[in-house]
Amino acid sequence: MRKILIISIFIILSGLRAISQPTVYQPSEQIRYSIHYGIVSAGEATLELNESEYDGKKVWHSKLMGRTTGMAEALFKVVDIYESYMEIETGLPVFTIRNIREGRYRKYNEVIFDHKTRSDSTILTSDLKGIQIAPKGILDIVSCFYHLRDKIMPVKKNSLTSGDIITMTTWFTDELYPVHLKYIKTEEIKTKSGRIKCYKFNPVTEKGRLFKTEEDISIWFSADENCIPVKIRFDIFVGAFMVEMISYSGLKFPLEIRK
Repeated sequence: MRKILIISIFIILSGLRAISQPTVYQPSEQIRYSIHYGIVSAGEATLELNESEYDGKKVWHSKLMGRTTGMAEALFKVVDIYESYMEIETGLPVFTIRNIREGRYRKYNEVIFDHKTRSDSTILTSDLKGIQIAPKGILDIVSCFYHLRDKIMPVKKNSLTSGDIITMTTWFTDELYPVHLKYIKTEEIKTKSGRIKCYKFNPVTEKGRLFKTEEDISIWFSADENCIPVKIRFDIFVGAFMVEMISYSGLKFPLEIRK
């Protein structure tokens, strides 16, 4: 359960432009998800975006929180929080927080992103590992989600063909972490709100103790201007876990739903 919740947070999470320029999202956006195994509720997650301030400048602040509920919480309590403060002009992260509470395990990490001092790279200052150098324009695991929605999908969506792979380089757990999304097809997904046309992707995963193949995760993004995650499915050795959108508010565009 712990690994499923962590991966759910990672996926849900997968640039921003100046306020005067159009973006596909806006402050006050909030999306809520349920996590379940069959009919058994296992957890919930919330992703929200608001305006804030960092180092005297106005920024976007996105917060993703995932936690166990019900029986899963009684067996192994998990509360994981990821936060990203992003430049409004570029969408690049300037400050991130990772606050993990999983049973007795605790991990707290803050990272400062300096995109301006060096022209060829980004300087990262982690309170756990000190100063490190990353590629220019590096994203974190939260800001890459907005980058996908606002900068990649509006350009790619009309030319996607089965097998195409979208790659984004992120900084996650104090190391480079490439995100690879393999496009499968477009299909309609049933939700609590109605049926939603979606783009289906398989994030490329590593085979091992949890997954049998490299394509055991499927994620569906709404095939409209919002491009939000609607559903995630994990096929693992013991069955399938599902992450499903249960409510949303503050979207910039009406979600295209067929009743």
